[in-house]
Amino acid sequence: MTTEIERTGDPIADPGLAPHQYRPQDVDGNQERRTERQIAGMFGVATLLLIGFCVAYFTIDSDVRVFAFGDPNSGDAFGGWSAQNFTFGTTLGGALLLIGIGIIQWAKKLMGDHEMVEMRHPARSSDEDRSAVMADINAGVQESGIGRRPLIRNSLLGAVGAMGLPAIVMLRDLGPLPHSQDETVWKKGMRVVNDVSGAPIKPADLEVGQLVNAEPAIFFETDDEGHPVIHGHDLLAAKAKAAVIVVRMRPEDITPKKGRENWGVEGILCYSKICTHVGCPISLWEQQTHHLLCPCHQSTFDLADNGKVIFGPAYRPLPQLPLAVDGEGYLVAVSDFPEIVAPSYPELARDQEKLNEKFGGEA
Repeated sequence: MTTEIERTGDPIADPGLAPHQYRPQDVDGNQERRTERQIAGMFGVATLLLIGFCVAYFTIDSDVRVFAFGDPNSGDAFGGWSAQNFTFGTTLGGALLLIGIGIIQWAKKLMGDHEMVEMRHPARSSDEDRSAVMADINAGVQESGIGRRPLIRNSLLGAVGAMGLPAIVMLRDLGPLPHSQDETVWKKGMRVVNDVSGAPIKPADLEVGQLVNAEPAIFFETDDEGHPVIHGHDLLAAKAKAAVIVVRMRPEDITPKKGRENWGVEGILCYSKICTHVGCPISLWEQQTHHLLCPCHQSTFDLADNGKVIFGPAYRPLPQLPLAVDGEGYLVAVSDFPEIVAPSYPELARDQEKLNEKFGGEA
């Protein structure tokens, strides 16, 4: 059966559309201006919320919790939510919500409102249709009123522009810059303790061939109120760089580099637990060969020969921590690591030169 369109090439004269209903904003200038101010207000509040996101990033400590049990400002609080994450969610989410609602209200109440009837056409439009589309786009721009409504336009541009602020601020969370990792929490006289119990270690506690995972004693220390000296995010960051392994070998099996003859105690040596390839934690210990194997990419270090790389992709020796014994007979650090504890990166040579100057020569 032939349709009316196929027979005449024209659409049906009256497709049955209801009469056009004008919006209050179309007939009432006061209502139009009131709606415009409401939309601009949403964009303005969104801008303030995005600025609040950036302020919260720098002013709220990542360890503070809300709706938590215990002191929300201490590392002992548990349960509840991270105050920083809660603020991030409310400010950024609220800003996105207000911008979205404002744009929808703008389109529904202020932009051009009329029915359009469009004939179907082949997949490729004719040049005339393309010109007509561009004319429609230009007409849409005119009907949106973006040129004659500077209050809405400028407030929207301000809110959308402020969206870049959280993105820039959050770039800091990609991690510390390589040259900020030159030092760890190890200091002269700091005790070496078991990483589980926190018990200090004496030379007599170790047997030949034994390996112990250890940490600096400061991780287990508390202040006058009983709170950990280092806790929360700072504790995790410090542990990532300061973790060590302590091994005991026969002194005659050790061949120390010049200047390292007194870095051990009765055959006990201390090395970083962080692989110099990509930073994996390592503690796979071969007692007979004195080799330490990284489980990630099989880099192998000879701990009897200054942590030298003997196999695998790592090309820097394992950093060694010089040891001594304090007045009570416990193992302590003589200083921080003279070498950089971190995965390898391009700036490493420059930063190692700075450490060499600090420790008075090549480490």
